[in-house]
Amino acid sequence: MSDLAAIRNFKRVVLKLSGEALRASGSHDNISPEIVERIACEIHGARQTADVELAIVVGGGNFWRGASASARGMDRATADYVGMLATVMNALALQAAV
Repeated sequence: MSDLAAIRNFKRVVLKLSGEALRASGSHDNISPEIVERIACEIHGARQTADVELAIVVGGGNFWRGASASARGMDRATADYVGMLATVMNALALQAAV
């Protein structure tokens, strides 16, 4: 069974993207516009091909890692809140490209 045939068995699909996936390898920039655009094109193509509802969950690890900040002494809840803001930044960048 092809991947597309398998997907068509579902009404809804969740795509999880690591925040690191938005960063170019070896780059100091947190977000690569070229990579974000490429991912947006892939998402658009998938939506055109498979008749499913698509939810996208994007991480913020390219900006912030709550566990690392917590290990360095920051309150864990505060560190996680900063990570949530990083997730929002990535989601906005991806939304603008899609």
